[in-house]
Amino acid sequence: MLELIVRQPATPSKTTPLLFIHGAWHGAWCWDEYFLPYFAAKGYTVYAPSLRGHSKSPGQVRWSSAKDYLADVAETAVKLPHPPVIIGHSMGGYLTQKYLETVTLPAAILLASVPPQGVIGTTLRIIRHFPGQFAKVNLKLSLYPLVETAALTRHHFFSANMPQAQVQRYFERLGDESYRTFLDMLLLNLPKPSRVKTPMLVLGGQHDTIFPVKEVEATAQAYHTRAHFFPMAHDMMLESGWEQVADKMAAWLDERGIE
Repeated sequence: MLELIVRQPATPSKTTPLLFIHGAWHGAWCWDEYFLPYFAAKGYTVYAPSLRGHSKSPGQVRWSSAKDYLADVAETAVKLPHPPVIIGHSMGGYLTQKYLETVTLPAAILLASVPPQGVIGTTLRIIRHFPGQFAKVNLKLSLYPLVETAALTRHHFFSANMPQAQVQRYFERLGDESYRTFLDMLLLNLPKPSRVKTPMLVLGGQHDTIFPVKEVEATAQAYHTRAHFFPMAHDMMLESGWEQVADKMAAWLDERGIE
């Protein structure tokens, strides 16, 4: 059974649950630091699973495909009392897009998400700046070499001013990621925005080195909306200023009449 973090509001005021899907190398823990308590305080019941092989969930990361991870998302969503709003970060944003090709939900939010054109741009940047690490990725058929030090973790996920002790704490919680799913996001199973009918909010970080501003804007354009940006790096739910992101999400849900 997948690890599932659930936070109940002290005073429930919202019927629609929120389902948070984490990105590569992460687990449900990344949402529980700030976002789950924040939205529970807003009256939502919030759920955050760890995909198979991540954090405390059983299973293997190695050779897990996007289809396998989507099965984890579906397994979690079907257990909820009502159709949720789904919120995906990075690879979780990719899974959100893929899931919504066949399921329509009240709303969805993408944070620093894999764009519909996939991770080709990210891959080329990594080859250019970290050729040795990328060689190790392909030799080991594992994505862990990209985050195997705290310095690499800071570069990919966090701003330069994040305290080192905080970076170290998050680095120690990261795990491996599937090379097979990387191939899905690179070429084999790209999102198909034309199939998605769910209203979408697209958010990005102005200093994100994984999915820079232009790629986030392309994501928003694909879903016929406008991207909103914040002065932060990739891990928007853990960065200083996360409250601004959460406030924007909460206000958008209120604007859409999500109850």
